[in-house]
Amino acid sequence: MSWAQNNAMWLRYPAISPDGSTIVFGYKGDLYRVDAKGGNAVPLTLHEAHDMMPVWSKDGKYIAFASDRYGNFDVFVMPANGGAPVRITTHSANDYPYDFSPDGKHVILGSARNVQAENIRFYSPRLFQNLYKVPVTGGKPILVSGAGMEHAHYNTKGTQIVFQDRKGYEDPWRKHHTSSVTRDIWVLDVAANKYKQISGFEGEDREPVFSNNDQFIYYLSEKNGTQNIYKTPVANKMAEVQLTKFDKHPVRHLSIAKNNTLCFTYDGEVYTLTENGTPQKISIQITNDGRQNIEKNVSINGNMSEFAVSPSGKEVAFVVRGEVFVASVDGGPTKRITNTPQQERMVSWSPDSKTLLYATERGNSWDVFKATVARKEEPYFYAATLIKEEPVIATPAEQFQAKFSPDGKEIAFIEERNILRVYNIASKQSRTLLPQGRNYSYSDGDWDYQWSGDSKWIICDDQEGTW
Repeated sequence: MSWAQNNAMWLRYPAISPDGSTIVFGYKGDLYRVDAKGGNAVPLTLHEAHDMMPVWSKDGKYIAFASDRYGNFDVFVMPANGGAPVRITTHSANDYPYDFSPDGKHVILGSARNVQAENIRFYSPRLFQNLYKVPVTGGKPILVSGAGMEHAHYNTKGTQIVFQDRKGYEDPWRKHHTSSVTRDIWVLDVAANKYKQISGFEGEDREPVFSNNDQFIYYLSEKNGTQNIYKTPVANKMAEVQLTKFDKHPVRHLSIAKNNTLCFTYDGEVYTLTENGTPQKISIQITNDGRQNIEKNVSINGNMSEFAVSPSGKEVAFVVRGEVFVASVDGGPTKRITNTPQQERMVSWSPDSKTLLYATERGNSWDVFKATVARKEEPYFYAATLIKEEPVIATPAEQFQAKFSPDGKEIAFIEERNILRVYNIASKQSRTLLPQGRNYSYSDGDWDYQWSGDSKWIICDDQEGTW
C-alpha cells in the first residue's frame, strides 16, 4: 500500500531558483522544495501558521516568505536548504515579499502601512500596498514607493523595478474582468523616480519579471481571453509575443530563473517553460503525513463574522466559518444549526423568534433557507434536539439578505445583488420593489434596507438618491 500523494494538486506560488535547478512552492500553508525536473518534495516549513509567497535571493542561498505566525503576515528569511527562519518585519499591517535586491542586502515587500501625508492617493490599507525595502537581517523599513505597487521585481542591476499597479478594489482571483481598475505593468526608474507604463490592456496584465538581459519583460495577461504568458521588449511594447496558449484555466504565479526558464502554475499544477520551448508539467509527489489530522476540533469562541439577537432577547444566532449557530444569551448551551460544505451567511430572525432565515450556496447559487425547532415542546433553538430546515426562496438567481416583515407575513430579500423583492409567505409569490439598475453592488451586503414597524414600507439605499 502506498501512502504517497501522486502528483500533488493545488500547488501555489512556485518560485524557481536562480540557477533553475530547484522550485520552492506552497502547499496547504507550508513551503516545499523539489527538483525542477520533479520528484518527491521536501518540506521547508511545517507550522500551524500559513506560510506562502517564497522568493529566492539572487545567489540562491536564502528564501524570503510571508507567514502569519504572529497574527498577521510578516516577512521571514531562511536558508534555501531549510533551517530556522528569521522574522524581518514586525508591523501590524500585512507584509508580502516580492524580491531580493541584486546585492542580496534587502528584501522589497508590499505593505499596507501608512505613507507620507503628502501622498495624493487616498490611504486605504484594504486596497493599496506601498513598496518598502528591509535589510535581510531585519531593521528599519525604507519606503521605495507609495504608488500602489504589487509583484515588484528588480532588474539585474537594481536600477529598475517592474511591477503591477493597483487602482482600486478587485478580487485578485477574478477572471475575465475588464474595467478601469484592472492591473497594468509599469517600470520604475529607481534613481530618477520616474514611471513608465508598459501595458494598457483594459483587462488584467500582471505578475511581471525581467529577462536576464533586462531587455524584455515576461508577464501574465488576459488580452486573448484566458490568462497566459507574454513577452514584450521594454523599449517596444508593440513587438510582444504570446508564449503560452492555454484556453481553459488561467496561468498564475510567474517566476523566472537566470537562464530565462519560467515557472508557473496551471490548473493547480506546476509547469516550466524554457526559451523557445513548450510548457512542461512537473510531476511532484508529497509524502509527509501532514501537519494535523484530517478532522480538527475548532473553537467557535472567536472569528464570528456576524450575529443577530432574537426578538425575544433570549437567544443569539451567529455565523462562524460559514456555519450558523444559536446560543443562549445567559451563557447556556450552543446549538449548531447548519453542517454543510457550502457557506451560510446573512442570518436573521422571525418576529416570534421561532424561525431563522439565512442564505446558503448549496444549489450553485445563493438561496434563502429557514430553520425551525421541530418539536413544539422545545421552545429554544439552543436546547433543541431536532432542527427542521427547508428552502424558502430557491431559484437559479442569486438571492440573499432576507428579512421578515414585523408582522411575519412577508420576507424581503435582495436578488441578483441589486434588485429588492418581497416574498409573500401565504401566496408564495414574489414582487419587485426596487428593479434592476437602481442600485449597484460592489461587494455583497454593501447596501441595505429596513422594514417599517407597520410592515407597510421599506426604506433602502438607492444610488439615484440614497434613502
